[in-house]
Amino acid sequence: MTTRAYGTVSPERQKQMSGLEFVQGLADGTLPLNTIAKTLGYDVVEAESGRVVIALTPTDAHLNPAGTVHGGLTATLLDSSMGLAIQSMLDKGTSQTTLEFKISLLRPITPDTGPIIVEGKVLNCGRRVGTADGRVTDAKGRLLAHGSTTCLIFPT
Repeated sequence: MTTRAYGTVSPERQKQMSGLEFVQGLADGTLPLNTIAKTLGYDVVEAESGRVVIALTPTDAHLNPAGTVHGGLTATLLDSSMGLAIQSMLDKGTSQTTLEFKISLLRPITPDTGPIIVEGKVLNCGRRVGTADGRVTDAKGRLLAHGSTTCLIFPT
């Protein structure tokens, strides 16, 4: 198993890559994943134009006082997958940031849920605004949560 590197890709290096090259670098390990991924224990596992997949296996470290995975973790995973999906559509010298997002938590997630997959897909990507939706599913394909985002696209 390859050891995953964590850190921040410099703005200068990011400007040299298209959004797809950047996101694929995160997925294939040629670029470091952001440190929040290390803190939360998730990985970017697939990246193609307009689509990004994140994987995580929930643990006791992710629980809220009620004993289920904290909704903030689910929100972070959806925000990351949807934002990176939009990033994958962008040209060199262009970036994005979340303007707003909404999530719906449908089923409780616990360590017994096992591995979860979070898939972000672009709905529309214009010059100034991008939209995407996301789905959180378990190994049986059951929908656990879903969300949508609007991102601002801007030159770097």
